[in-house]
Amino acid sequence: VQLVESGGGLVQTGGSLRLSCTASGSISRIGTISWYRGIPGRERVLVAGITNGGEIYYADSVKGRFTVSRDNAKKTMYLEMTSLKPEDTAIYYCNKEILDTMGSSDRYWGQGIQVTVSS
Repeated sequence: VQLVESGGGLVQTGGSLRLSCTASGSISRIGTISWYRGIPGRERVLVAGITNGGEIYYADSVKGRFTVSRDNAKKTMYLEMTSLKPEDTAIYYCNKEILDTMGSSDRYWGQGIQVTVSS
């Protein structure tokens, strides 16, 4: 199982970006999905996610600006980020609970993608 992220980059304050994370491999089912962000040397922080039951949650710092979504058919999750601020600058990681075709369940991480917001 592999998760590949895309969509990061450099944007000015107030701008927008959309991150994507696509899973591939021997996947039977994808459960809870989450986006985290982190700065080198510091612990990753939960940004947003969707539980297996469909509950959506956001960190207070991004509520009203970020939108998380998923396309189960494409095995892809998204993070739409608007009104970006310099403090949103970080490496963003996707995380998915995945049940593989052998019946084993685990949490997988994407490779991380840089988002930089200039002031």
